[in-house]
Amino acid sequence: MSQEKLGQAVSLTFQQIQKYERGANRIGSSRLYQFAQVLDVPVSFFFDDMPASVTGRGPGLSEDSVEKFEQDQFVRRETLELVRAYYKITDPLVRKRVFELTKAISGIAGVTGEVAEGQ
Repeated sequence: MSQEKLGQAVSLTFQQIQKYERGANRIGSSRLYQFAQVLDVPVSFFFDDMPASVTGRGPGLSEDSVEKFEQDQFVRRETLELVRAYYKITDPLVRKRVFELTKAISGIAGVTGEVAEGQ
């Protein structure tokens, strides 16, 4: 089946089919299912030639990865609230001083080598 005919069958352009085929775009599970239906093959057909080392549970599916994600300080609600509050400070000098104070408290003062005037 041509890329154009496959695209028509699933309401996509042949260019989008080319992107999927080259690996430029990822194929979602529902789209993969559509392709399998149109081509009259099981979804597993697309994975038949994959090496055994790839078909096992990847790090995205393991419980450890979920726990690590939850522990990541950059995805905590507190971090988001802190960043939002920081950017609500409209005075650039006050914002710079809050930044410098935060660095000093956290022990990384002097990283940039700059010191605010008047300190």
